[in-house]
Amino acid sequence: MEGTKTRMAGLVLCEPTELYNILNQVTKLSRLTEPNYLCLLDVRSKREYDESHVITARRVEKKASKYLLPESVDLECVRYCVVYDHNTSTLEIVLKEEEGDNGDDGPGLVPGAAVECGRALANLTRHPVCILRGGYQGFSAIYHFFQTQKIIWMPQELDAFQPYPVEIIPGRIYLGNFRQACDPKIQKDLKIKAHVNVSMEAGPFFVDDADSLLHIKIEDSPETDLSPFLRHLCHFLELHLQLGSVILVFSTLGISRSCAAILAFLMHWNGQTLKGKMGT
Repeated sequence: MEGTKTRMAGLVLCEPTELYNILNQVTKLSRLTEPNYLCLLDVRSKREYDESHVITARRVEKKASKYLLPESVDLECVRYCVVYDHNTSTLEIVLKEEEGDNGDDGPGLVPGAAVECGRALANLTRHPVCILRGGYQGFSAIYHFFQTQKIIWMPQELDAFQPYPVEIIPGRIYLGNFRQACDPKIQKDLKIKAHVNVSMEAGPFFVDDADSLLHIKIEDSPETDLSPFLRHLCHFLELHLQLGSVILVFSTLGISRSCAAILAFLMHWNGQTLKGKMGT
């Protein structure tokens, strides 16, 4: 993932889909319950933050040109530090729209607020600070269901947080589990129109539209052979991608059979072979 990001002095641009997937990582519980997993920082005004922000985000105040981190944040131990402002989309300095003090970056040139904050934090982190491309405006336009006015998250609330399926091809293919496939809110929020069920379990999916459901009935076992189903799987996914459908591929836990199915399709989609991948 890091290889696709733009680097600059300890900063990387983070795509909205990457933050979405970071928020939705799960083991037995959501990884948001881990104190050193994600530090999500909002550098917009208090009015903007109070009006709406990304779930679990903390507002960073600025006093006397210095950013003040929220208490109890140990950035050296945090795996992901993500900073966003209103709509910054570059790590470069940009032309200031109004007259102001020139500073070190040259006449009228200033970094975006997220970049400015990120620079101040970069020497405190072990991993590059991630700047959300497009800021809150870009992220909330895609993932409006992750907007909130909630400021304080109790541990039990994070324990109860139900992650969404992870995004494999942005806005087109998602990978999830059986619970997520049964959740009507998730189906609505992600605009899912087709399902690939890679498990023995059956569910009430598109009972009146068999063309929108592919059920590959295989056991969750090391001896299970997915290869006889791959031609049908790839045809189904290609067809629905051409139709513009959003597709959820899932299995019971979303960690084995469905992952193998998506990996096989992506190799087919990109013209890759298992022999070629092993050779590299």
